[in-house]
Amino acid sequence: MQFNLRVTDEDDGKELRDIMAKRLQMSRAMIKRVKLYGILEVNGEHRRVIDKVKSGDEVFASYGEEEEKLRDDPSVPIIYEDEYIAVVIKPAGIVTHPCHNHLDDSVLTRLSDKTLHPVMRLDRETSGLMVVAKNGFIHNAMINIKIQKKYIAAVYGIYDEPAGAIDNPIKRRPGSVMIRDITDKDDPDGKVCLTYYRSILEEKEKGISLVEFILATGRCHQIRVHSTSKGHPLVGDGLYGPNSDDNPNDTFPNSKEMDSIIGRQGLHAYSLTFEHPVTHENMHFVADLPEDMRALFPSLSEEFFHELLCKTDGLS
Repeated sequence: MQFNLRVTDEDDGKELRDIMAKRLQMSRAMIKRVKLYGILEVNGEHRRVIDKVKSGDEVFASYGEEEEKLRDDPSVPIIYEDEYIAVVIKPAGIVTHPCHNHLDDSVLTRLSDKTLHPVMRLDRETSGLMVVAKNGFIHNAMINIKIQKKYIAAVYGIYDEPAGAIDNPIKRRPGSVMIRDITDKDDPDGKVCLTYYRSILEEKEKGISLVEFILATGRCHQIRVHSTSKGHPLVGDGLYGPNSDDNPNDTFPNSKEMDSIIGRQGLHAYSLTFEHPVTHENMHFVADLPEDMRALFPSLSEEFFHELLCKTDGLS
């Protein structure tokens, strides 16, 4: 791993180890490894971690070998990769990382035989963008970085208000390991949960809508639970949808046909914005709507889809 940074006025006169901890999110153990086994230079000259620096100094720190490139797997497109992170498009129907019943196949195992660290996780049936850290240090550094996540979902019905916020706590349903429900704000078991939404396309004849969601919190099944609580379960959702065993609903007469078209929950993580953990560059990525979701809205051209997303880009 290699790190470059310029000392700011704020850090003028500070010791290198303090700057490495603050700016590079390095732990004491990592700083010690750089000290003992790595390279630490200021303006091209060797320095100790206790040495002080001044504003404008160029700091270079290196430890270990450069991380290998990820494996090229057509099923998991890599749209950005450097020494520290990768941004990939997760397909529907595959888990993010190895887990019970899915030990041999996952997004991470398709990309590398080495240990990777997902910065975010998507449900098995959810498709879209996700960030992968190439080592534990970078993963730890990204924990404190805000990632703005935007999703597109196919939902049943049409929201009465075309845009708004859903602010209801979520808790685990009694007796269930997986299912969540909204609850009252004074419920001690409830976890604060806030979702912003905006309808971007309505298919009134089919009784479905394409809706953008932005997460202000990151609870399990947040979009699925919040949208269902408003009477708009996701198309194809086998856990909260109208054809599910746990949350059946006969309000939508064409739901079996719509569910069969997509064959999974209609949820896609289409946009990510965050600050790079090392370079501090502002990163922004967008993934097109997948074909199975597009099949629900055949009149939606790629150009029109991008135009709609531009119009909703200010939602927050």
